[in-house]
Amino acid sequence: MARQKNVFTCQKCAAITSKWVGQCPECGEWNSLDESVIEETPNPSQGRSRVSYSGFDATVCLLDSVESIEEARISTGMSELDRVLGGGLVSGSIVLIGGDPGIGKSTLLLQTMSTLSQISSTPPLYVTGEESPQQVSLRAQRLGLNVHQVKLLTETQVEKIIAMAQKEKPKVMVVDSIQTIHTEMLQSAQGSVSQVRESAAQLVRFAKQTNIAVFLVGHVTKEGALAGPRVLEHMVDTVLYFEGDTGTSFRVIRSIKNRFGAVNELGVFSMTDKGLVEVTNPSAIFVSREAEEVPGSIIMVTHEGTRPLLVEVQALVDNTHNPNPRRVVLGLDQNRLAVLLAVLHRHGGIATYDMDIFINVVGGIRINETGADLAILVAVLSSLRNVTLSRNLVVFGEIGLGGEIRPVPNGVERLREAAKHGFRRAIVPKANAPQDKIANIDVVPVLRLVDALHSLATSTIEKKEST
Repeated sequence: MARQKNVFTCQKCAAITSKWVGQCPECGEWNSLDESVIEETPNPSQGRSRVSYSGFDATVCLLDSVESIEEARISTGMSELDRVLGGGLVSGSIVLIGGDPGIGKSTLLLQTMSTLSQISSTPPLYVTGEESPQQVSLRAQRLGLNVHQVKLLTETQVEKIIAMAQKEKPKVMVVDSIQTIHTEMLQSAQGSVSQVRESAAQLVRFAKQTNIAVFLVGHVTKEGALAGPRVLEHMVDTVLYFEGDTGTSFRVIRSIKNRFGAVNELGVFSMTDKGLVEVTNPSAIFVSREAEEVPGSIIMVTHEGTRPLLVEVQALVDNTHNPNPRRVVLGLDQNRLAVLLAVLHRHGGIATYDMDIFINVVGGIRINETGADLAILVAVLSSLRNVTLSRNLVVFGEIGLGGEIRPVPNGVERLREAAKHGFRRAIVPKANAPQDKIANIDVVPVLRLVDALHSLATSTIEKKEST
C-alpha cells in the first residue's frame, strides 16, 4: 500500500531532507526548505520503500488529432466582469482575484453569486474562511442582494470544502480566501507557502475533474503583489487584479493572465452604497471636459486590452531649492519620466533639472503602455510655460531616445474613440495617421519631438486668436 510522507524540499537546489533545518545542507541557502508531500510504495525485493512519482497512465497523441471544442461560457451578470474574463466564466476554470484590503473583492464576488443564483438552476457555493455567516449575511443585506439561493459554508480545511462541494455540486464556487485555507496533510501554519500551494493544487484538481468554476480570493503584500508562492499564479487559469485608490469611488479590474481570453483587459466599476456598479463608458468618467482649463492638463488615448480609453494626464512643474529635485508619478512609470525629461532636454532644448515635477493620471487608473510618452511631455511643457491647452486636443505616441515619435498599436481605434467623444484635433505619430480621413477630427502627424512641440505651439496660437 502506498503511504504519504512529509519531506522538506529546497526551493533553490531541490535537495530533500526528512526534517526542517534553517540552512540547506546541499547548497547552503538559508530558509529555503519548504514542506511537501510525496507518496512511498513498498519495494519487497529490496526490503525498503521507494518514492513513486507515477499514479496515472499517460498517453501520447498527435496534436492535430485533438478535437477543438468551443468552451461554453457562464455569464456572471456583469458585462464588465465578463469582458475581463474573456466573455464569461469557463466551466472548470480557476480565477484568482487579488487586491488591497477593502477595495471590494468580497463585495464583487457576493454580487456575482447573487446574480448567478437567479439565472442558474444550480445554487452557487460561497466558502468563507475569514468571516462568520452573520458577517456575510449583514453585507448582503446592506447591499440589498437577493441571496436566497446562495449556499454558504464557513470552513478552512480544504478536504472538507471539497467534500461539501462534491455533495452540493455547484456550477460556481467562491473560496475567500486561499490564504486562510489549509490541508491536514501538512503541519505548517495557515498562510504559509506550502499550505497555500498544496491547498490551491487540490482545488485546481477538483475543479478540472468536476468542471466547477472556482473563484479564489488572494491577499496581497505591501508591494501590491499576490501573497504566497509565485507558483500560485501559474497554477490558476486567470489572474485578476483590483486597482484603484480606496479614497475614490472608481475601481478597475485588470486581467494579468487569462488562458481563455485577452490579457491586460480592463473592467471599470464605481463603488456605491449598494456595491459595485458597472461603468460602461469609462472615457466619459475619466475625462471631465466641462472642467475649467488649467495649465498642465492634456487628454490622451490609451488602449487597454480590446478597449480604447480616454484619460487625463496632469503635470505640475515648480521651482525647487533642493539639490535633488523631486519626481513624483502616480499611475505611470517613474523611471520612464526620467528618460523622457532627458529626451526633452537633449532634443527639445528644454531643461527641467532644477524643477520639481509631479505627474498624475486622473481617476486612479494605471497606464502601463509607452503610448503615454507624448502626453507626459506635453503636460510638463504646458505647466512649465503656464499655458492652457485646448480641451478639444488629444495626443498619444511613444518617444524614442533619439527624439523620434514612434507608432503605437491600434492607432485608428484610438482616433475613432476621440472623435466619438467630440475631440477635434489629435497630435499622433506619423505612422499612426489613418489613410482615410476620420470624420470630425483633424489629425496632425508628427515624426520627431520638435515637430510635436511646433504643432503644439501652433495649436496654442490658434486657440489664443480664436478667443
